[in-house]
Amino acid sequence: MSDYRRLTVYRKSYELALRVYQNVSVKLPEEERYGLVNQIKRASAGIPLNIAEGYGRGMGDKETARFLMMARGSVSEVLVLLEMIKDLGYITEEEYGKYSSEYEEAGKMLTGLKRKLLTTND
Repeated sequence: MSDYRRLTVYRKSYELALRVYQNVSVKLPEEERYGLVNQIKRASAGIPLNIAEGYGRGMGDKETARFLMMARGSVSEVLVLLEMIKDLGYITEEEYGKYSSEYEEAGKMLTGLKRKLLTTND
């Protein structure tokens, strides 16, 4: 599949990144603009960006799978940053729970998609 926009995991991660930009990063104080704000924006955007790059290169399933795992790494970054932001009191436990469960789901989707890519050509 060359059109990454048709992937459920791409659409989900893109929407999550928009929500992080619009709803999470704005809750952090100005002094975090170049710290946590920058990091969580970069990590959340990195997920759909890596999916798009992996599919856009047209280099085969093995190369695409490598980009999916980079996206999976960004999921882990977002989860740590969300926990930190919660523990610093910038988001509620409820907000943290909602975002973290959605990002964990996206991570599982990425792992499954990578597995599917690598086993269909064995």
